[in-house]
Parts: sequence; structure tokens; C-alpha cells
Amino acid sequence: MCGILGVVATTPVNQLLYDGLQVLQHRGQDAAGIATSQDGRFHMHKGSGLVRDVFRTRNMRDLPGNWGIAHVRYPTAGSASAAAEAQPFYVNSPFGLMLAHNGNLTNSEELKREMFLSDLRHINTNSDSEVLLNVLAHELQAAAKSFRLDEETVFTAVAGVHRRCRGAYATVAMISGTGLLAFRDPYGIRPLVIGRNDTPNGTEWLVASESVALDVMGFKLVRDVAPGEAILIDTEGRFHSRQCAGHTVLAPCMFEFVYLARPDSLIDGISVYDARIKMGEFLARKLRATMPHLKIDVVIPIPDSSRPSAMEMAHHLNVPYREGFVKNRYIGRTFIMPGQAIRKKSVRQKLNTIHQEFKGKAVLLVDDSIVRGTTSREIVQMARDAGATKVYMASAAPPVRYANVYGIDMPTKNELIASNRTEEEICREIGADALIYQDLDDLKAAVQAINASISMFETSCFDGCYVTGDVTDEYLSGVENQRNDAASKPASEEGGGQMDLNLVSRSET
Repeated sequence: MCGILGVVATTPVNQLLYDGLQVLQHRGQDAAGIATSQDGRFHMHKGSGLVRDVFRTRNMRDLPGNWGIAHVRYPTAGSASAAAEAQPFYVNSPFGLMLAHNGNLTNSEELKREMFLSDLRHINTNSDSEVLLNVLAHELQAAAKSFRLDEETVFTAVAGVHRRCRGAYATVAMISGTGLLAFRDPYGIRPLVIGRNDTPNGTEWLVASESVALDVMGFKLVRDVAPGEAILIDTEGRFHSRQCAGHTVLAPCMFEFVYLARPDSLIDGISVYDARIKMGEFLARKLRATMPHLKIDVVIPIPDSSRPSAMEMAHHLNVPYREGFVKNRYIGRTFIMPGQAIRKKSVRQKLNTIHQEFKGKAVLLVDDSIVRGTTSREIVQMARDAGATKVYMASAAPPVRYANVYGIDMPTKNELIASNRTEEEICREIGADALIYQDLDDLKAAVQAINASISMFETSCFDGCYVTGDVTDEYLSGVENQRNDAASKPASEEGGGQMDLNLVSRSET
């Protein structure tokens, strides 16, 4: 996952984009970038690290203009430490394009070969986002009939992108002299919302990965970008939209509601907070039905994503809810940290126990999900060290057994604790006295209870069913081998020696 923003305003947007990235920081902590446009020229600054570390006052002064895009990166395809893969990406032909992307293309290698042999385009990094940019550039060139673009030409180009690209993509792009373009893949896997702000000087438009960015920046939520839809906001602020895909199905990523998105966001008409409350309700019902013998003294969430589910479980079980862990908010989310050793070391740096909430008690710990199991094992041991007599673990999501190829860092089954273990074996592996998982049908029902119109979700990490229909065993093996090869390389070899054509000097950041 990554976080993306695009804005067309009546005043300079550099501060708006910076503030929006701060709000979306949870979606990516590896790199950040902002690009703006003024008088037909693009201005960009990007680099590795958190938003607050990448941008300084002098960098913000160099980002003039009333429209722009921004990105926070969470590494999926490509290298976590390759600074050249920070977004947005730029290509000068045709017209001049800047692009930022959230998701993952499943046919990027095929597209690279196709573009080199047929489109005569060179891809300079390992990022599938650069592939997507060049596909869009080629389709624009093919559709354009003159040096001026209209919405018909732009939407024709996006239709071409949909025909060629597979996988998940929510995208914002700037077309020099034309305007801000945003589009979403035909399955709507990754989220994208539209906001509007009416000012005395005219209407401003904002597209973002999550509605929370609209709230903080003073925009009103209009709606979600539909699967396969493209929107174009021209340089005069006029709004255009069109369905550009021949066949669409709304199948949003279930992991957005489980873990990725902020609880104060609305995605596809679903309150993330309300969905997590419902997850707790369904899980409490299952626990009462399947483990009535458990004597639980207190329910404690593993902060932060699991809090709504834990509160609702405590309510339905008629057991006290307590905060037993204090979180250091200056440590990143361990799930998205590259490298097992880094994740394991960071758990105790990130969380500390309030001993009196554990001492002498049978504790039910509630987490949003259990992925690799490293964090769960450490936390269970921390609860025992704090004096808990029994430690039970509840997961608001089903077992994560399969790779995710749509923009979440779960590329190999071997890294997943549930891939080849029963629930009893997982319980022993993490050192808990009992373990309960949400059923997949209950998880779907919990989210559908908030918006019954959504009948399909992308749940491949739980059931191994890939909605785009193009993910084969050979593809999964290739991804796993690629990841294993990257993990075996020294840090100095990361990035493959690629030339850095559009990254600012690190000395300036």
C-alpha cells in the first residue's frame, strides 16, 4: 500500500499536499514526494524517509503552483531501500507527465518487454509504477491527434491502460498543460476518493487514498472513484469523469478495513471504524460459541488498529476493557518494516506493558490480524512477563495463508505463520494458551453490514482467490524467488545500480 494525493486549487498547494501526506503517513513510511506545476513547468522534491524528514522549508519554497500530486511509499514491487524509486515519476514525452501510484501491477514484467520491443520505451527502475507511467504515456501518444489534449483523448488513453495493465492501481497523474488525472483499476482494489471545496475564488478538487485526508484539509467528501473510472480536472478547475473500462466489479481490498486504513476514514461507503466494531461483535459471538470454557478477566487491545474490535468484544463478553500496552508513536508500524530482524527488534521498542493490568489475570489480547507471527509471539511473552496467568489471543481477521500481490507486502508463503500450520500449531508457535480467528464469512458479513451493496471483496491473503484472474502458481513462484534473491543481496547492491534521473540530491533534504 501507498498513499496518494492530487489537488487542483485556487491558491498554492505545497502546504496542502504536505499536510495531506502527514495524514496518510500510516500508508507508507519508506519515502515521500511532492510535485507541483506552475507556468507549464513541473517542480518536484522527493526522497527516502518520513514526510517530516524529506521536506524542509527550502524544499517547500521550490514547489510553487496551484495544482500538484503527492505520494508516500510503502515498498511492494521494487526495492525498499532504492531511493530512485521514490515517487512521483516523470516522463517528458508526450506532453510531460508526472505520476504516483498505489497498488501493484501483476503483469509488469510482461509490460516492460512489450514496451521495449514495441513501444520503444525504456524503464529505468524496478518499480511497476514507472511501468504504469510509461503505459499511460504511450497510450496518450497513440490517442493524441494534435499538441493539445481534450478529455476525450485522455479518457481514450486511460481505456488503453485498463486493457493492458493487470493488478491493482489507484493513480494520480499530472499532464502538463491539461490537468490532473486520477483513475482506479477495474476491480477497485485500492481506494481512491474525491473531495470538493467551494471557495470565493472557485471550486477546488482533491483526490486521495482515504477520506481522512479530505477532512483534515477542509474538503467535503463527494464520492469514491468508481472501479475503472477516470476523472480529469483541467487547469481551469473543470471536472470531467468517464467510465473507461469495459467490464468492472467492485472488489475492495479487505485488508484496508482490517488494518491498513485509518479508522476515521470512509472507503467505498464503509466506515472503517464501524467495520472494525462489527468485526469485534462477530468474533465475540464465535468465542462464546466455540470456547465457552474460557474464563477471561480482561480484554486488552494490541494498539492501534484492533481497538474498536477489542472494545466491542469486551462489551459482548461482558468483560472489562483495559489499555495494557503503551505505544511509542515514534516507532513505525512493524508490519510494514522491511526485514524480519528489524521488525522483531522494534516490537519491545514500540510497546511497553502496564503491569497492573496483567498481573494475576487471564488476559484476552485482541489484534487486527496475525501475519508473520513474530510480533504476536513477542507480545504474548510480554504479557506473561507482566504477570498474566493466562494469555489468550484473538485475531479480528482470518488466518493469513496466502501471498498478496495487489500492493501489500505479503509476497511469500514461507513468511506467513499460518501458511502451513493449523490454528492449534499457530497457538503453540506464538506461545498462547488459546487462539481464536475470525471466520472469513463473518469478516465479509461484518463489512457488508455497513454497506450491503458491496457483494465482493479482494480476500486473496485469506483464501488464495485472486480476483483479477491472472495470478498463476508460476507468477507466485517468480515473486517469491525474486524476493528471496533481493533478501540475499547486501544492502550496497540494492537498486541494481540504476541511474537516478529524477531524484533530488540527498544533501538537500
